[in-house]
Amino acid sequence: MRTPRMFRSTRTVTAARRPKRTGLLLGGAVAGLAALALSACAGPAVGAASTPKASASSIDWSAVTPATSITFWSNHPGKSQDTEQAVIDAFTAKTGIAVNLVTAGASYDEVAQRFQAASQTKDVPDVVIASDVWWFRYHLNNQIIPVDDILKAVGSDTSDYVPALYGDYEYDGQHWAVPFARSTPLFYYNKDMWAAAGLPDKGPSSWAQLADWSSKLKGQVPSNGAAMGLSTGPSWGAWWLENFVWGQGGQYSDKFDLAPLTNDATVAGVQQLKDLVSSGTIAISKDSVADFTAGAVASTIGSTGSLAGVLKSAKFSVGTAYLPDGPKGSGTPTGGTGVAIAAASDKPHQLAAAMFVDFLTNTANTATFSQATGYMPVRTSAVESDTMKAVYAKTPQFRTAVDQLADKARSQDDVRVFVPGADAILNSALEQVLLQNADPKAALQQITPQLQTAYNENVEPYL
Repeated sequence: MRTPRMFRSTRTVTAARRPKRTGLLLGGAVAGLAALALSACAGPAVGAASTPKASASSIDWSAVTPATSITFWSNHPGKSQDTEQAVIDAFTAKTGIAVNLVTAGASYDEVAQRFQAASQTKDVPDVVIASDVWWFRYHLNNQIIPVDDILKAVGSDTSDYVPALYGDYEYDGQHWAVPFARSTPLFYYNKDMWAAAGLPDKGPSSWAQLADWSSKLKGQVPSNGAAMGLSTGPSWGAWWLENFVWGQGGQYSDKFDLAPLTNDATVAGVQQLKDLVSSGTIAISKDSVADFTAGAVASTIGSTGSLAGVLKSAKFSVGTAYLPDGPKGSGTPTGGTGVAIAAASDKPHQLAAAMFVDFLTNTANTATFSQATGYMPVRTSAVESDTMKAVYAKTPQFRTAVDQLADKARSQDDVRVFVPGADAILNSALEQVLLQNADPKAALQQITPQLQTAYNENVEPYL
């Protein structure tokens, strides 16, 4: 299981896990950068919370009586509100504990902003969505508790979580959330267009192959269409861009060393994407998934969590495939969200919350959630359960995400997921390149000091 490498605590740890505290090795000073505007990140500021130090250790949970009602804040990933409510109803019927499901935002970012603001009030949920780029900030703000002991107290078998997914929430020897709606980017293609173009019924093995296929696909899409459509945006663009960068042997960061951000390999990944856009192979739009289901583009990259919606909306046969490789390899970043337990809740509410978290993500319910949305089942016992086998048999597209997780999933580069605002900063460079025709190296160079400042101000002081 993975521990966030660049943020290991300076508290006493075993010799095998003693952190190496180094700054970003940029070779230059960042004096005067404190005033850089990061408001575009629109995220909560680390250190703003006033909650007491989060802890769930050394508590005799057997002496605690669970509360009779709790609140769950969600953005209903994958349009899952009805599915979430069905699970809640079953949980209440089993335990007598009521769960108030609150739509706390339309996205992970909106939920995070509201959760940050709520830390100064009494309007705090007991269970909250904790996405890949937000849970660590919740922890630094002391807004959530470690879940290991409390889940053990309610009899949860945490060893059954898919190790790579549960390990994404590990820091300082403890887990701070559990996987819930977990996803990877997935390659979607229009099988009808593929067939009409005389292409094999599979995704391209490489981005170079997609470029080769583009000329055949242009005859199948509208005059303003393209072989592929992609969308940028915070919490999205920098996620799928990792595949291009990794495929060239680059990376956003080596642990917390940003020096690779402007090296030849990383720049080559962004340049390859720019070239594909310039050649007309890829079109950039506000909502490429909607363009894909409307038949405006022949393929796209979408979250696995979009699968159910894509299959429902498309009027053609939809194929799914792994993300293409680059000349020096590949990789599919993990993503999506977990659920966490609020530190501000009292012990009875935390205990009831743990019972709900375990139920929400148990074998049966994660299989049901996966079937309804396309998100991956988060328990190993669910991956090959009868429910999921039936899903794979009826809708084989669901299997692609599970297989890709096993074959090509890679933990994201640390700077994107653990530095507040880094995702939006990286995406700003991407948009400079694709929308303003900026030079990739210059765009990456421009954002480097912003990432340094974000770490200096919003992470380093709170470790």
